Amino acid sequence: MPRLSYRRALTRALADEMTRDESVVVLGEDIRVAAANVTTGLLKKFGPERVRDTPLSEQAFTSFATGAALAGARPVVEFQIPSLLFLVFEQIVNHAHKFPLMTGGQCAVPVTYVVPGSGSRTGWAGQHSDHPYALFAHVGVTTVVPATPADAYGLLVSAIRCDDPVVVFAPAGALDLRADVTDLTPVPLGCGVVRRPGADVTVVAVGHLVHDALAVAEELAGQASVEVFDPRTLYPFDWDGLVESVSRTGRLVVVDDGNRSCGIAGEIIATVVERVRLAAPPRRVTRPDGAVLPFAPALDRAVQPGRDQLTAAIQLTLKDG
Repeated sequence: MPRLSYRRALTRALADEMTRDESVVVLGEDIRVAAANVTTGLLKKFGPERVRDTPLSEQAFTSFATGAALAGARPVVEFQIPSLLFLVFEQIVNHAHKFPLMTGGQCAVPVTYVVPGSGSRTGWAGQHSDHPYALFAHVGVTTVVPATPADAYGLLVSAIRCDDPVVVFAPAGALDLRADVTDLTPVPLGCGVVRRPGADVTVVAVGHLVHDALAVAEELAGQASVEVFDPRTLYPFDWDGLVESVSRTGRLVVVDDGNRSCGIAGEIIATVVERVRLAAPPRRVTRPDGAVLPFAPALDRAVQPGRDQLTAAIQLTLKDG
């Protein structure tokens, strides 16, 4: 198989699942013309009955997807901007996520929400730059953030086949990434992976930041042995896999493109220190507290987590203890 981009891996997953299962439908704003370049070619292949443009109302099409799922479909909803998820927290969390509980398990709501954008995308300003995956993990909605083209394919396939709602975040910083992919297979939800083995410190990196962590680990190879752990799924989280890693290295740094307060980085650190005695205080590299990203690209980049901050955090952790 030739080199595959992350963006096109999402397209391939949608096309393969729509071919395999006629109940899979795709809907959202401007998806027939593939405004986000994820649904390219689907209209021509599957027709307007299964590739449905919707009005400009996130609440309406998200609620529609819940009803369609209850009626037997497997809807995939594409959001053009992650910040728009704030508009539909009610529809996803209080409706789709809770229907099985409220009905005593008599119904399933197999809806997948695909959310490309944010994460290293600069100049989109405050109302278009949020990365709110921690909110969905907080309330127990299955939440995945693939880092590679193979995982973009495999996790999206598993999400579509899941009988519960799943939110799939596709960070802008990874969308154009290309990689040689020899096999496209489903990736189980809730299973993390060690991207680079190491002995001195474990770095947990979320989404596109996995590649920054790998680059930093390579740069520090002469000074320290850095293990890079990619959770892939933020809820359910592969705690056993991470604990096994940190138990070997004794040190922990988390790099996360979310806000610091009440973010996934803090949860990862809290859970690990409950189960592992660390050799040094853990550290996190995140957006600043309460960050609203500015419009100016230079200022935007200054407040997003990156390699320099991660390198400093690793060096401090190695120095301590």
